[in-house]
Amino acid sequence: MSDERDDTAIVWFRRDLRVRDQPIFDAAAARARRSLAVFVLDPRLLEPAGKARRTFLYRSLPDLDAALGGRLLVVKGDPAEAIPKLAGAVGARSVHVAADVGPYGRQRDEAVEKALGDRDVELVRTGSPYAVAPGRITKSDGEPYKVYTPFSRAWAQHGWREPADTDAATVDWMDPGEKDGGPRAVKIPDDDAPDAELPTAGEQAALDQWAAFVDEHLTDYDDLRNRPDRPATSRMSVYLKYGVVHPRTLLADLGGSGKGPTSYRNEICFRDFYASVLWFFPRSARENFDPKFDRITLDSGKSADEKFRAWADGRTGFPAIDAAMRQLRGEAWMHNRMRMAVASFLVKDLHLPWWRGARHFMELLVDGDLPSNQHGWQWAAGTGTDAAPYFRVFNPVTQGERFDPQGDYVRRWVPELAGIEGKKVHQPWKLAEPPADYPAPIVDHKAERQEALNRFKAL
Repeated sequence: MSDERDDTAIVWFRRDLRVRDQPIFDAAAARARRSLAVFVLDPRLLEPAGKARRTFLYRSLPDLDAALGGRLLVVKGDPAEAIPKLAGAVGARSVHVAADVGPYGRQRDEAVEKALGDRDVELVRTGSPYAVAPGRITKSDGEPYKVYTPFSRAWAQHGWREPADTDAATVDWMDPGEKDGGPRAVKIPDDDAPDAELPTAGEQAALDQWAAFVDEHLTDYDDLRNRPDRPATSRMSVYLKYGVVHPRTLLADLGGSGKGPTSYRNEICFRDFYASVLWFFPRSARENFDPKFDRITLDSGKSADEKFRAWADGRTGFPAIDAAMRQLRGEAWMHNRMRMAVASFLVKDLHLPWWRGARHFMELLVDGDLPSNQHGWQWAAGTGTDAAPYFRVFNPVTQGERFDPQGDYVRRWVPELAGIEGKKVHQPWKLAEPPADYPAPIVDHKAERQEALNRFKAL
């Protein structure tokens, strides 16, 4: 029986740096007898990414290359030029990818698809980095969901596929040295490491981290996930960002209907929800989802810049806020509860635009993911879909006292306060002798909360 498959296909890795659970492998193997594995270092993505994300990527690529038997071709340049040239060099009739849903990714893929079409080569999209690909879940009339709760019900009813049974052996990988022409191979760049302790890169590291979380913390996840002083979260966000593990792999391991697994499933659903919102409303990456907030008064000028710098440096005089901002610099990561608290503080206490804080996060976070970051900020600012009501203003003191009750989180990240015992660390200005090397609060929270409410009412 003859094999009517093409001789060669291209597997183009992007946000799917793994070999397990890779449905694009099956799609490529069904189309061609062998495949060329490619990663394109795209300057338009790398330059704004920030040191933490670039370094994690650079550390992930050698792991992927090893899993592929040393057959990952790394090139650099505009994918709309590089991928078609590679297809021509190896005689590929199809290029296989997981769909990208971000504004830039969609534009890039449309440009690649057009250039490939000019060569009679097909761009084949199989799956996405999400449990349910954005655009798949809509209301009965085809309109997108703008509120999380009804989306989550539809998401649960929609379901998701089981993890694909793949590994590197699923595909016969072409030796990159066999290609005749096309973009030249480049060396994976050296680390561009920030002054932060980054998580271990690679697929096995991701799976080990996940297994440890399931064994040690999943049962208590619902009770402890808001505690920044406890190691109770999964730390899987960076691995999901780069597709080192797929969310359906996590969903398959959750099992049961206990509070812990249910709460974790909700977080995966939130990730899909924000990706869906960005899919249908790409402008929301940069603009208020609710345009009425375009008219709210925001601060600017020298004083505003000084307050922003105090916030960014963790020198606001509010210990929980400062601990979180210093954790961001120290680990290129921040606990989710504290992301909400510092966002509320920037927007509601300092009256600065959410997108300024969102941009700062994207510069420093190793797990910086556009849909989750931008819409998490819009939630805190009250400007987005399913947003926190604008009149909900997080109190920076009570957030610390409630979720870091003994002050351990603050003492870890704010050494100036290490000698203050218990919850007194959250209000050092009340001590008979406040620490001389720690600033007083830069604002009066009660007064600024009222000012935020006044500005909202003025709309």
